[in-house]
Amino acid sequence: MRETFVSVIEKFIELVAVRLPDDVLARLGEMREREDDPVQKVLYDSYFENFAEAVRTGRPCCQDTGLPHFYVRAGTAFPYLDLTEDVLVQAVRRATESVPLRPNAVNYFDEANTGDNTAERIPWIAWDLVPGSREMEITLYFSGAGCSLPGKARVFKPSDGYEAIVPFVFETVSGPGLNACPPLVVGIGLGHSMENAAALSKKACLRVIGTSHRHPEGARLEKNIFDGLNGMGIGAQGLPGKQVAMAVHLETSGRHTATIACAVSLSCYVHRRGIIRVGEDLSHRVLSHGGNA
Repeated sequence: MRETFVSVIEKFIELVAVRLPDDVLARLGEMREREDDPVQKVLYDSYFENFAEAVRTGRPCCQDTGLPHFYVRAGTAFPYLDLTEDVLVQAVRRATESVPLRPNAVNYFDEANTGDNTAERIPWIAWDLVPGSREMEITLYFSGAGCSLPGKARVFKPSDGYEAIVPFVFETVSGPGLNACPPLVVGIGLGHSMENAAALSKKACLRVIGTSHRHPEGARLEKNIFDGLNGMGIGAQGLPGKQVAMAVHLETSGRHTATIACAVSLSCYVHRRGIIRVGEDLSHRVLSHGGNA
């Protein structure tokens, strides 16, 4: 069964590397229709030509396949829980050859490419346990360099107020974020410390486009930032246009009475995110790609 599990994840990695998820393709299609600038039209046309060519050839839709991040909602009664980490590592090694993925992993201080996209704590695996469940849901995200470089985190004083969050996000997107190949998915994490805000900002990027924060005030903040970013006159590839953001997603935790921690993570228009649900008998269903799976 271990071999079956590895094969399932290897094929899932291939799917996510080659095809964008349904929600991302739908949003990019809507944005393509909204743009009337001739240069923006050319850029969106080239995006969709590239997506079609990737599917036709079975090759990744961006040359930087990044590093694989797995976000695992693991049922504590899932019968292969003990094997899961090793399965994910082995599937990444195989997919590096079979897809192929560009080898990107380097260990600090060794300063040599490992050649198979595995390294110390890579692939990155984040765990959430679901008591009693006998299934597992895995979200895969390819974290490329262009999206990782602009990421920022900062801890504000409560006296700065929530108002401090907005310029921090705008500076991140309109400055270094323009090198991350807009239109962007903007993930904002609000927590109590730099590290938990950063983790939340990455999870925010992975939410399905079109969903909102569970708290009405959080949803309102998402919409206001989204509208404001898209009013800056920046479009695809950082050139003049109407839409720099595909989505703005906010994730939150409780905070210390004396801190407001904010982090921003960005994902480019090639938002390679996939979700698969694996049953106790290793039957599986891709939730993110519909008929494309």
